[in-house]
Amino acid sequence: MEVLLYFGLPTKNEHDDFSCPQKFIAYPQHHKILKCLNMFYHASQIEDITTLEPRVSNHEIPLVYFSTKRENVLVYLSNAIEKYCKDSDFIYDGKWQKWGPYGFNEDGRLRLEEYYPNALITTYKGVSGYIYSAKDVKDSGYKLGIPDAIASSEEVDVINVEYIPDAYEAILQAEKDGLIAVLRYEDLSEKRKKRIIEVIKEEYKKSINHSDYRHFLIGNFPDILKNE
Repeated sequence: MEVLLYFGLPTKNEHDDFSCPQKFIAYPQHHKILKCLNMFYHASQIEDITTLEPRVSNHEIPLVYFSTKRENVLVYLSNAIEKYCKDSDFIYDGKWQKWGPYGFNEDGRLRLEEYYPNALITTYKGVSGYIYSAKDVKDSGYKLGIPDAIASSEEVDVINVEYIPDAYEAILQAEKDGLIAVLRYEDLSEKRKKRIIEVIKEEYKKSINHSDYRHFLIGNFPDILKNE
């Protein structure tokens, strides 16, 4: 299955820093309570959250995002663009763009893909965060187009929190357990690498108003963008 790419979309501060799926499809306006044995999970770097509040993000309406699979929210514990910019002392006071090259295999497992060497390490290693759990979540009525994910337009009470000391190690463990798949850069086909070149050039052109995103792209894809 083709990896679904979620690039270049703003992140709101606080609760939805790293738990906002970046694509959605409007769905008929009906609401329902999703009650099941499964928990709903939300990742954040913010500690001590007791109530998850909807925030206005790229969808232009207040929403709070969840997955019914704990392993699927691990990718939101770090934002590659924000981390790269801060690590390289890039001065920026706007909303951080997002980078999330992931999709889903045919068996439904999330597949995290590296678009440049050691992307997994540089993005997640040493990054800590929290996975918040909720039980009863009212569906907002938007179909996100992402497996096992829902969004609520109402406040959701947290019933449990798990501290993640190192997001990189947590992702590796999920991969080892067969819960997610990781496709590393060195294992990409030449066809896939050519497609990455096209995508990066397209993203660079579209990011003219986002200096943080351009700084990230130039820093990680210098050979691709040297003539841009």
